[in-house]
Amino acid sequence: MNPAQTPERFLEVTQLVDATGLMVLGGLHPEETDLVPTGCKTLILLGPKDQHFWPIFAKSPEKADGAPDPLDRWSERVVSDLAKKLSAQPVFPFGGPPYAPFYSWALRCGNIFSSPIRLLVHQQMGLYVSFRGALALPWHLDLPQSGPRPASAVVRPPVKALAPSRLLKTALMMLQAAALISTAQTVQAAARRAAPRAGPAP
Repeated sequence: MNPAQTPERFLEVTQLVDATGLMVLGGLHPEETDLVPTGCKTLILLGPKDQHFWPIFAKSPEKADGAPDPLDRWSERVVSDLAKKLSAQPVFPFGGPPYAPFYSWALRCGNIFSSPIRLLVHQQMGLYVSFRGALALPWHLDLPQSGPRPASAVVRPPVKALAPSRLLKTALMMLQAAALISTAQTVQAAARRAAPRAGPAP
């Protein structure tokens, strides 16, 4: 594809990605501290395209062959094919260590934010954002302006600042309750096995 800049250029890239079951989650023009591949002028992050992704992946040879890591292998094939079409380098969040810094790249995109408990929140996908790869383009791609920060990613002190600790306490209480229930069930089962069986009535 011709890297010449036009207003439609970003749309061309998104349409090419959309056809695979993935979507463009965001992009950035890297700085020296971003640790992108050498020669990268624009980095595009890719992830599953809501309801369109699963039917495509479910029919893939990687899903059917029974070999380990079908999703990673599918992602590697699809993203690598996109990279060839765009004269880009494919980058993946798996296969390490070392691992590519997708979390910090996401925060640089302008449309992905960190929630109070450090989960990523995407403007469109919300908390369901996940990454299957990235395209390191060797040319500058004009990126759309990001919209407003999602409400779920906004920190509202001081009450909301306590959310992580409250969440942790709740999770611990649930784990403790589950452990107690499991222990009680185990004890009851052992008692039943150990109890003498009643014989026939005289």
